[in-house]
Amino acid sequence: MQADSSSLHFRALTPADQPALWHWLHIALWDPPPAPLRPLEVLQHPGVRVYAEDWGRASDVGVVAVVAGQDAGACWMRLLPSQVGLAYVDEATPQLGIALEPPFQRRGVGKPLMLKALQEAAEAGYKQVALTVHPQNGARFMYAQCGFAFVELRNTYHLMVARL
Repeated sequence: MQADSSSLHFRALTPADQPALWHWLHIALWDPPPAPLRPLEVLQHPGVRVYAEDWGRASDVGVVAVVAGQDAGACWMRLLPSQVGLAYVDEATPQLGIALEPPFQRRGVGKPLMLKALQEAAEAGYKQVALTVHPQNGARFMYAQCGFAFVELRNTYHLMVARL
């Protein structure tokens, strides 16, 4: 079942969404089935925290998908310091995360969410955005439909970049 486009709306990801962003980051740390979600303690790791902590910096860009009045997930990106983050390309390229609540996965919400977030990134002045995705994650095909191209294999993950 696809999401009804008339019930899909977007709003900015704000500092008030910090608890939800931690949850979405946890979902975004995808491992191939049958692996369950990673333990919540992974969110305490400095290499993971950097993607969500203190959300709302001037350089942060984030969009929440709202379906029939319910937050369905988010797509967010932020600049990280030199050589920080698996998707690090350069200090001018934000690293992107995306997650949908399980009831909204594979329902036609992810692609419009990502396209809206990329539009917001372009409007914020970014020239490109980077992400990493597990090679077994089928979402990589949707990322390609949104303009992301494979750059290299990095720690067994696909580094992908979208030029805006």
